Amino acid sequence: MFKKILIANRGEIALRIIRTCKEMGIKSVAVYSTADAESLHVKFADEAVCIGPPPSNLSYLKMSNILAAAEITDADAIHPGYGFLSENAKFSKLCDEHGIKFIGASADMINKMGDKASAKATMKANGVPTIPGSEGIISSFPVAEKLALEIGYPVMLKATAGGGGKGMRDVWKPEDLKKGWDDARQEAKACFDNDGMYMEKLIENPRHIEIQIIGDSFGKACHLSERDCSIQRRHQKLTEETPSPFMTKSLRKKMGEAAVKASESIKYEGAGTIEFLVDKHRNFYFMEMNTRIQVEHPITEQVVEFDLIREQILVAAGVPISGKNYFPRLFSIECRINAEDPFNNFRPCPGVITNLHIPGGHGVRVDSHVYAGYRIPPNYDSMIAKLITTAQSREEAISKMKRALGEFVIEGVKTTIPFHRQLMDNEVYISGNYTTKFMEDFKLEPIV
Repeated sequence: MFKKILIANRGEIALRIIRTCKEMGIKSVAVYSTADAESLHVKFADEAVCIGPPPSNLSYLKMSNILAAAEITDADAIHPGYGFLSENAKFSKLCDEHGIKFIGASADMINKMGDKASAKATMKANGVPTIPGSEGIISSFPVAEKLALEIGYPVMLKATAGGGGKGMRDVWKPEDLKKGWDDARQEAKACFDNDGMYMEKLIENPRHIEIQIIGDSFGKACHLSERDCSIQRRHQKLTEETPSPFMTKSLRKKMGEAAVKASESIKYEGAGTIEFLVDKHRNFYFMEMNTRIQVEHPITEQVVEFDLIREQILVAAGVPISGKNYFPRLFSIECRINAEDPFNNFRPCPGVITNLHIPGGHGVRVDSHVYAGYRIPPNYDSMIAKLITTAQSREEAISKMKRALGEFVIEGVKTTIPFHRQLMDNEVYISGNYTTKFMEDFKLEPIV
């Protein structure tokens, strides 16, 4: 087992990993930019190393600085969390070359599955249904024009190295393609230093349902059932739940088996998520694979009583998985609490939290790195907490969430709590009959 793990990330996910390390008796090393010097992940780790100024490209994306921090602290493994370098094949390879275990996918796996175009080809070869689209990365805009006409509008442009809704554009008519192409490439280059694009047929009003998988170093994989991530804005998830209210036992079996088959076919090692779009007839299509832990992993942990971070570490250390699949026995919902103004187009609202009260009680979990007096920096993602409720039924999980949101007090900055409170009262959401287009019709009522 590892003696010391460096967490190459920040905020709540860094703190989440540190907690599991402590429970496993493993020393932890936090890295931080100067903007994060007062973050809880820095305070709770056994050691902490400053790796640069606030801009991500000079700190959390600076591979040489992170590897230097690992070497001076004698860390024998690096956990990348999600985002930043978690799906960077070059970084995974550099860790291997420096004799440091990367707790995540190998460079080869990332190239096969973290790159969306390659992942689609792999899935297709294994008989998993895929969305009609480009075969690999599109070489030029004229090629994109021709392909869009062949596929038929509407289409979606997607960054091959994307994530978090970045580098994606829906295009409904030919005259909008050039702007979508330029905007998506520019955003992808800025976020991932990779402007490679591919194109898919846009499936209208689908559900976004993902399957959590774990694979070990012996070629065995299992799944931990699904999460429904259909409530999203500009392709960024706002809330997630498991089990999906749209799921049937038959569909869960088919999607789970497809995810495991695809994972074992490439001998995938580590935690991963295979994301699907599901149409109204419950036909499912592979969308992408995330070769890392997901933001929304806690709801899976809650319904199957399974520590995914612990399992990631065990698998990386060479421990085989049990091989059995896991199915939800409870119902769990996660609301992402962002420092954003939901009444002003969800504009980010960095600043100082002047007062904070965290909700509690049976079936309530909060993953967060903030506290009263904490200054939210403007340099990173605006998520500051994840509120998770778990219960015996979906109705009870919603009731718990409503109660917990009512207790959650964050003063000094605007947050998405008012949005989530109204969401939990929305008839369409309560019915479970929502799609990825839900936010287009949702009207946030002003607070009087």
